[in-house]
Amino acid sequence: MQEALEKMDAIVEAEWHLIGPLQSNKTRVAAERFDWVQSIESEKIARRLSEQRPAGLAPLNVLIQVNVSGEASKSGVDPAEVAALCESMSKLPRLRLRGLMAIPEPGADAARYRELRALFEQLKGRFGLDTLSVGMSDDMELAIAEGATLVRVGTAIFGQRQNIRTAA
Repeated sequence: MQEALEKMDAIVEAEWHLIGPLQSNKTRVAAERFDWVQSIESEKIARRLSEQRPAGLAPLNVLIQVNVSGEASKSGVDPAEVAALCESMSKLPRLRLRGLMAIPEPGADAARYRELRALFEQLKGRFGLDTLSVGMSDDMELAIAEGATLVRVGTAIFGQRQNIRTAA
């Protein structure tokens, strides 16, 4: 969050997407400063974002993060729980539920992408979803072939990210 805020102050004309786990104590800043939050995984976080989104701003675009691979180390909602979360989030006034996001494990086969796309297609008409955010620099061709409408390609553009944290 801190790194993003520094960049946001330096670059004014941009649409800002927050990707990654969002803690309850950071929802106000996210609601006030970002245009998109791509990693919603609980009704609690969604509710806080809706309550804290300033009235003068457009509704916050949000995606539900789906754990398509079932990895314990990955964030996201189990695919079986996504429809219920969509239902509750669609009623929150300061949010605009746009779709689903996932980060499949490295080297995942096309089946993982197809599962996510099938879930997206199942919910699309019911909730007006228009965004399927899946894939990154290493798997963008597969993700696009399997229906991604948004692909995260920072590494392809900027190179491998350096760890900016230092040991205390």
